[in-house]
Amino acid sequence: MKIPISVLVVIYQSNGEVLLIERADKTNFWQSVTGSLDAIDEDLALAAAREVLEETGIDVKSLPVNSLQNMRHQIEYEIYPRWRHRYAPGVTRNTEHWFSLMVPGNVQITLAPREHVAYQWLPFEEAASKCFSRSNGEAILQLLSAST
Repeated sequence: MKIPISVLVVIYQSNGEVLLIERADKTNFWQSVTGSLDAIDEDLALAAAREVLEETGIDVKSLPVNSLQNMRHQIEYEIYPRWRHRYAPGVTRNTEHWFSLMVPGNVQITLAPREHVAYQWLPFEEAASKCFSRSNGEAILQLLSAST
């Protein structure tokens, strides 16, 4: 069963472009890297780094120190009914913690084919509007609106 605590990682470049990945199980469902904790006591930053590696092939340890940043923001949302079977009976809400990851322009992306089928780099405002999840778009805007 999945733990109802997750991370969302907005991956971006210094030019303001944001990486979006398309889910394999839902056509045209574009998002940032997301994933649940593997253990209730898993460190959030380690979970974020793990999910980034699993979903994009980017090893945070190979990037400059402090590339991965905790945005110190969390939200609680209702889990979509079609995905509730992944959680313990009666679990309907998830707490998501936001992170950002700045990567170089030449970073290689290797998708996990069972999870994602495509990726694209987009200007941050376009990326925010393309996200299926409103809160994912808000995370992108919160991160990059202040820095432009």
